[in-house]
Amino acid sequence: MKKIVLTAALLFVATVSFAQTAEELKTEQGAKKDSVAAIQARIGAIQAKLDAMPGWKKGAFGTIGGTISSFDNWYAQGSPNNNSGNIGFTVNAYANLKQEKFFWRNSANVNLAWVKLDNKDNPADSDKFEGTTDVFTITSLYGRKLNEKFAISGLAEYRTTILNNFNNPGYLDLGVGATWTPIEDLIVVIHPLNYNFVFADNNDVFESSLGAKIVADYTKKIGAINFKSNLSMFQSYKSSDLSNVTWTNSFGYTLWKMIGVGFDFGLRSNKQEALNYSLAQTPATATSFDDVDNKLQSFWMVGLNYAF
Repeated sequence: MKKIVLTAALLFVATVSFAQTAEELKTEQGAKKDSVAAIQARIGAIQAKLDAMPGWKKGAFGTIGGTISSFDNWYAQGSPNNNSGNIGFTVNAYANLKQEKFFWRNSANVNLAWVKLDNKDNPADSDKFEGTTDVFTITSLYGRKLNEKFAISGLAEYRTTILNNFNNPGYLDLGVGATWTPIEDLIVVIHPLNYNFVFADNNDVFESSLGAKIVADYTKKIGAINFKSNLSMFQSYKSSDLSNVTWTNSFGYTLWKMIGVGFDFGLRSNKQEALNYSLAQTPATATSFDDVDNKLQSFWMVGLNYAF
């Protein structure tokens, strides 16, 4: 009996001691969390001061995604014997110079993807990866500051595809106007004097013209998160048929070291491209800007992300 009582007493004391120790550890953990939060806040404040200082600010991040598969005698599908694959990547890079009286912002966006469907039962089909998503854009913006928010600026922007139809079409915007910087990482470009040079083999569809250029770009890195959103719009003074707009977005979240997950998507409206595509069909689905179906273009991709 004495042994049972003694054992119960020891268990009670051990339980109480453990509970007290756990509470003490939780209290200590809470205090350390508060300390870590305070340290992170101080680091963030220092980083904000560093970002605001004159000099170069450079960075890059990208997304890689892909799948590869092989089927043999999978009769439930139309091609029971096939090899297929989908590979794509996105790279966003920037190099921005900030000085007391001027700034110079440079950026590049590359988004490429390939797809393959090799039907083993059809020796005439292609077993190669064919290009699908194809986006290439470089931008250079120079501004002479009037104050911290506004500047007189000049912009050069070039957009094309590079896998199959390099510079066909290709777009080069050159213009001058004003740039508004409401916050550190957001710029809004408004250039009422801009010439949109269009390079293409089909001059009956693609035409250069004078117009207004509007660009809004937001590039931000917050801890493990990289984010970039870019809206580029050209409004032709000659005809709305020659206008175009492109909106691209890239998001990356670092999970381990420099590797994480990424998501990219983009939208575009371009009536000249829609008509050129329609004329290339057999038979042609449209013959002029008046009857072309200018559908909204889009792409998206999810995959692994690598932040440089």
